[in-house]
Amino acid sequence: MNINQSHPEPSFRDSVDLMFSQAARLIDLPPGLEEKIRICDSTYTVRFGVKLRGKIHTFTGYRSVHSDHKEPVKGGIRYDLGVNQDEVEALSALMTYKCAVIDVPFGGSKGGLCINPREWSEEELEKITRRFAFELIKRDLINPSQNVPAPDMGTGAREMGWIIDEYKRMHTTDINAAACVTGKPLENGGIAGRVEATGRGLQYALREFFRHPEDVKKANLSGGLGAKRVIVQGLGNVGYHTVKFLQQEDDCKIIGIGEHDGALFNPDGIDVEAVRAHIVEHGGVKGFEGADYNPKSAEVLEQECDILIPAAMEGVLNLRNAGRIRAKLILEAANGPTTAGASEVLRERGIVVIPDMFANAGGVTVSYFEWVKNLSQISFGQMQRRLEETRAQMLVDELERLTGNSVSREFREQFVRGADELELVRSGLDDSMRLGYQSIAEIWRSRDDVPDLRTAAFILAITRVAEAYQAKGL
Repeated sequence: MNINQSHPEPSFRDSVDLMFSQAARLIDLPPGLEEKIRICDSTYTVRFGVKLRGKIHTFTGYRSVHSDHKEPVKGGIRYDLGVNQDEVEALSALMTYKCAVIDVPFGGSKGGLCINPREWSEEELEKITRRFAFELIKRDLINPSQNVPAPDMGTGAREMGWIIDEYKRMHTTDINAAACVTGKPLENGGIAGRVEATGRGLQYALREFFRHPEDVKKANLSGGLGAKRVIVQGLGNVGYHTVKFLQQEDDCKIIGIGEHDGALFNPDGIDVEAVRAHIVEHGGVKGFEGADYNPKSAEVLEQECDILIPAAMEGVLNLRNAGRIRAKLILEAANGPTTAGASEVLRERGIVVIPDMFANAGGVTVSYFEWVKNLSQISFGQMQRRLEETRAQMLVDELERLTGNSVSREFREQFVRGADELELVRSGLDDSMRLGYQSIAEIWRSRDDVPDLRTAAFILAITRVAEAYQAKGL
């Protein structure tokens, strides 16, 4: 692809299709199957009214199914004024490819409601959400065996709790009702570790990247993850948890934070928890005293760093700024943060990108664990925890008897204790992210015609989706 930087870039949806087509050309697919995988199966548009503040307000929502090569299909619901059909269809396509790359048995879907959630009270948002859910549920666009939403930008566990309650009201005898959405509150059948799952997955993705010196060298970096200088754009749920874990557990130095009202920069490092507390209290980063403030938030993307993490909106890395990016490695936390044109520019400049369809798959991975938990009607670890503890205790007792020495109290407590749900979720997520990276990195390293990790991820995703369709007889 040779993109003329003087011309406007394609839309988000067209950009996803362009990158898909680049990779598809490198795969020997049966005639017509490429188009079948690329196009969106269906999109449902709903317009509904809710009586609020003395009058009827009409809202527009969408639920798109990109591919049902595996069911149920999976994808979040976002609340944002920018929601439109093209965006939802592009995001549903990315969900298809993401699930295929990380090898969870879902097809791709996405939903959205054109609304600014900050303009409505909690009580009003509940009425709006329940009506939106009603419109989707009655058409089986929310269903534990067909279409399973999750939180996305502008939504969270609270909204998922309202949706599951609405589903249960409409399907009073469905024993699997709890599996109709994921990302729910723990009290409603949620799973430990889901809130921070995407951020935790991004951390695991970075750790796996730094386990491969040959890949680290391609990014003009050396050594391990510790002490690397990190800039994040967007300190929402995903961005916050990612840099929090990197700072507290991997000794990374967070030197830049971009938010909707400006950006912070401090080459000596910024306390992520302090910034988060400031945002909660003041609604933005302006006025934070631990770093220099710049009202032009986007400029933080262009500061020199080792790792840049775009964790907000799509298209923030584009032809206008790609030539000025000074990061060595980009970890895509948001969906579609890099346009097709920018992707080529960054590649030509030697900047390695760990693509969104792999990097931010932690959320859907733990959603899969939650869905399985809901279907099995039992918490992870409940059946085997005490058995593990009993066997471990027997081993320690026998070791002490044979040696005549006692193990330390700290070792005994850690070794004997059986794994709980959170530990099992983290273990499964870590394993999924490791295997996912290894699969795409192997394609990247072994094929001269694969220029970057994004193309490798598309090749892996397309191949797996194609195999699923062919197994069904297409």
